[in-house]
Amino acid sequence: MQDNIVTVSLGERSVTLIGTAHVSRESIDEVKAHIRDEKPGMVCVELDGGRFKSMDSKDDWERLNVSKAFREGKGFLLIANLVLAGFQRRMGVGLGVKPGEEMLAACDAAKELGIPFRFCDREVQITLRRAWSRCGLWSKCKLLASLISGAFSTEKLSETEIENLKQASELDGMMAELASYLPAVKETLIDERDRYLAARIWTAGQETPAGEKLLAVVGAGHLSGLRAHLEKIAAGNEDAGVEALDAIPPPSFLSKAAGWIIPVAIAALVIAGFFQAGAAQSLSMLLRWVLWNGSLAALGTLIALGHPLSILVSFLGAPIATINPFIGVGLFSGITEAWVRKPRVQDVENIAEDFSSLRGIYRNRVSRALLVFFLSSLGGAVGNFISIPALAGSLFK
Repeated sequence: MQDNIVTVSLGERSVTLIGTAHVSRESIDEVKAHIRDEKPGMVCVELDGGRFKSMDSKDDWERLNVSKAFREGKGFLLIANLVLAGFQRRMGVGLGVKPGEEMLAACDAAKELGIPFRFCDREVQITLRRAWSRCGLWSKCKLLASLISGAFSTEKLSETEIENLKQASELDGMMAELASYLPAVKETLIDERDRYLAARIWTAGQETPAGEKLLAVVGAGHLSGLRAHLEKIAAGNEDAGVEALDAIPPPSFLSKAAGWIIPVAIAALVIAGFFQAGAAQSLSMLLRWVLWNGSLAALGTLIALGHPLSILVSFLGAPIATINPFIGVGLFSGITEAWVRKPRVQDVENIAEDFSSLRGIYRNRVSRALLVFFLSSLGGAVGNFISIPALAGSLFK
């Protein structure tokens, strides 16, 4: 049997797991041939309903409302989604394959033969939010740096290298590297999803008529973990429920309190300045903070080549956003940019492609608004970190 095909007993039934490389032409042909030859009673794919809809529907990006994403606090999540989409797309460039096309091929082959199929993966937004919530500040910085460097890397994998991703030796090295670099992210993106996929595949197996075969198409990196979890579930040593894995961990007390640290620190310093040297000193310190905070937020928007009105809104909105930790300056500047420079049809159609290059990001109005959102937020945060020690130093002159 091939290394990327594994059969696991599910009691009265069995499941065949086919491990694929997500931008592999060979994987697409292999999946379609296996379904047509074996004619299983059920097909499971490593997709969730949302991703399937976005991949299967050509006009999905046309429904993107970037202003709504900012208002709902999903700006960073949208950026992460686009970075990942751009990275996967670049891996497939030159191979004539879109990321995840083998999953769509499995669904199409099942439809042609009248075979029921199930989406067995967790919603990508839940996965990203769980990964983000489990990262500390340092891990979040490393994750963002990794995503950004991956987005603008010009390295492209050859077709041979893509096919090698289905081999255990190649995958073991990649997983070990990810685990050492970002253990919390590896646990959420790989280990948790192994459990989730296994539970959903087990449930699909119970729906499969006795005597019929169950086929699951998954990324090759999940094969070993899936096999282990399926065997545990079959032996009664693991629960097949996914409710806990679908839940978003609530923010800890420390993370809730962290949002108030900066405004409280600034207020304390300004009040201390008042008691030390009177209202003039207090007002001077307050003005210096506003200038640091607002100017660097505006500078971030300028670097993003934001509209002059967006730059002004960044300057004025940064102090307000700092005082209220439930909002960020990126909310003000991002919405302003999207309002002044309304996205065009070609912008939303080409967003995933444009987001894979710096030139494309600046050219596309959707990605430009996201860049304004990100850099104005970063500038405001840097301004706060600079101004606090500067204000504290002025008290001890």
